[in-house]
Amino acid sequence: MPMIRINAVGDRPQLHLSPRPVAGALLRSLSQCRRDGDTGPVIVMIHGYKYQPDHPQHCPHRQFLALHPQERSPRPPSWPRQLGFGTGLHDEGLGIAFGWSARGALWSAQRRAVVAGRALARLVALLHRADRDRPVHLIAHSMGTELALEALHHLPAGHVARILSLTGACYRSRAEAALATPAGRAAEFINVISRENDPYDFLFERLIAPPERGDRSLGQGLRAENAVNLQLDCEDTLAHLGRMGAAIAPPDRRVCHWSSYTRPGVMPFYKALMRRPEAWSLAALRAGLPERCNPRWSRLIAMQPAAIGPGMTQPPG
Repeated sequence: MPMIRINAVGDRPQLHLSPRPVAGALLRSLSQCRRDGDTGPVIVMIHGYKYQPDHPQHCPHRQFLALHPQERSPRPPSWPRQLGFGTGLHDEGLGIAFGWSARGALWSAQRRAVVAGRALARLVALLHRADRDRPVHLIAHSMGTELALEALHHLPAGHVARILSLTGACYRSRAEAALATPAGRAAEFINVISRENDPYDFLFERLIAPPERGDRSLGQGLRAENAVNLQLDCEDTLAHLGRMGAAIAPPDRRVCHWSSYTRPGVMPFYKALMRRPEAWSLAALRAGLPERCNPRWSRLIAMQPAAIGPGMTQPPG
């Protein structure tokens, strides 16, 4: 079974549309992986704002977190398939689509994200108990990053290997505090950002009170020994990643909150980061990156007004 669908119900994980215990489902799946000689990682995929499990229009398990999305719409392709699940890949490992209640006012969704992060921590602890030698990676978009960071506060060191934050809707101090925990110090944090996301970062900072005065969102970059910032609309960054073997298309929009997973080439790149981390070490990633991220609004200032329209038509998340 390459995929399991799990939701946060309060601060506990629960199988999607099933009363069966989560622990038993994980144990069966990981035991099957071991019998098959499958040494692939566990990859937990976490959606962002506006989605809700079993919602008639906004269920992530019927859309991009599904192996075979059911809804015909301008939604992005399946995350699991792009990350190597259900494709016959050797050593697929186990994919987990993790849903949480992310609709409603932004501030109420942010509070629920923190609670859901504790459910995520319980899930990761169960995974470690079922197979302590298999690495667990987390990939999250937008406010889904809040869940990944909250989970670190409730886990021992070594339970999470890598976290990929895709234009995370989260404050920098929040990430720094999480990465200072035992689990955070043992993990690697890849902060994928883009100046395309500046208006959304700006709105986040206006609608959600910062933990500290003067705090800024992750879009402004993060400084930590076990973290790296990847600005996907930076020519130098894309050139460096290209030399390493990641063919990522340049940006074609002025404003877009979803390009961190819809841009051609980005999902195969994330697949490599989680399935071949030894070939994509933080040191190798840092080696050719600019010292600083481009300042906020630099993309809006640089581009012509005609570029703004298409970027605002992407799906929420």
